[in-house]
Amino acid sequence: MSRYRMINKRYHQSERGQEVGVDDYRGFTLLEVMIALAILAIAMTSLFGSQSQALSLAIEAKFNGAASFLAQEKLAEYEAGIVEIISGEGDFGEGFPGFGWKTEVSDAELDGFDGLAELDRGLKRIDLTISWEEEQFTETFTEYVRIRKTEL
Repeated sequence: MSRYRMINKRYHQSERGQEVGVDDYRGFTLLEVMIALAILAIAMTSLFGSQSQALSLAIEAKFNGAASFLAQEKLAEYEAGIVEIISGEGDFGEGFPGFGWKTEVSDAELDGFDGLAELDRGLKRIDLTISWEEEQFTETFTEYVRIRKTEL
């Protein structure tokens, strides 16, 4: 064994009879492990960040879809004359828990439009705000409704 000059190497015979050196120390160094963990941490951080953002966008999309539908439904009630056109607030019941509405009704201002002053009587501006208290999302829709002369 004294003929082998390398201290940290172990030798064995290959199939052809040649001596082949093999390291006694097999595995990873601490530096290699730390670099691998750093790369893994960076990858996981970006992965979790994008997952969190996707979840937030999904919640917001759910609200936007429901808010548009609920606003359409509420404004259709006003236009059909099912409910009186007055300011108020309420909720949408058990079908849409956590969703609420608030309306502010005012006379439409047509001062900036020439020739439309005669339409001013009976034209109302409805600002309808849909809110979702669970996530604190709100959206406001504005619509102009002409009240029939029998309703005046």
